[in-house]
Amino acid sequence: MNLNDWKQAGKTFLFEGHRIFYRDEGAGDVLLCLHGFPTSSWDWSRLWPELTPRFRVIAPDLLGYGFSDKPSKHVYSILEQATLTERLLESLGVTRVHVLSHDFGVSVVQELLARQLEHEQAGRQGLELRSSCFLNGGLFPEVYQPRLIQRLLAGPVGPLVARLVNQRSFERSFNAIFGEKTRPSKQALAEFWEAITYNDGSRISHRLISFMADRRRHQKRWTGALQRTRVPLRMVNGAADPVSGAHMAARYRELVPHPDIVSLEGLGHYPMVEDPQAVLKALLDFVERARIRLNPGRRPA
Repeated sequence: MNLNDWKQAGKTFLFEGHRIFYRDEGAGDVLLCLHGFPTSSWDWSRLWPELTPRFRVIAPDLLGYGFSDKPSKHVYSILEQATLTERLLESLGVTRVHVLSHDFGVSVVQELLARQLEHEQAGRQGLELRSSCFLNGGLFPEVYQPRLIQRLLAGPVGPLVARLVNQRSFERSFNAIFGEKTRPSKQALAEFWEAITYNDGSRISHRLISFMADRRRHQKRWTGALQRTRVPLRMVNGAADPVSGAHMAARYRELVPHPDIVSLEGLGHYPMVEDPQAVLKALLDFVERARIRLNPGRRPA
């Protein structure tokens, strides 16, 4: 599915006066898909034809990304993106979800897991995560390896760097985080760039990159959520990713009780783009086991 078709099939939701683009398709258990920086929900397009016959799939462009609004002076935060996600699901009448997340989307999920623990402790109702499958992302900031462009965007020269980034420099940097044999086509790179630059989005990259500081600020809370949650967790890791690949999986194994890790050798930072079938298999096996755990009398599909 090309980017324009993806956009045409979307809907919008109003959050704090901002228009949020999302896709909502399929039937059955809800699968929430949360993308990462600097891309959009279109990251899930290669999985979409396989997911929607099995789930009701909801995939937003978070604030500042893709076809959602991109306010130029906004202070972006993971906490706000988590609240946005809760509000979107509430507006759709959804209270229970399985989650598939990537890149900074994994931090949004960590915050949702922390909130779920707080709700349980207080005896309150809230969004219920039924399972969480993490793709490559910075779950643990102490081992996260940001690219040079990310470090520059997060520093004092960030506003200048955001203005100077062009399609050529983006493609060069973006290609480097894919597996050697699984790099995107020229057309795909152009469509990634189109989604990023929609509504002048590349000019706010230095604001969006604040998620790296959020991870450090909330490190104890978010690591604790992974360690204390009763929600089934799985990491599906593109091992060749220089940003959050095998080294992130190793840290996950050290810190998370009973770690469930699927390592995809040779894949980089975007495993759902590089090998959708491998990600699909790992996700479906995991969700089916989570369903059996939630419904012990259920037979495997």
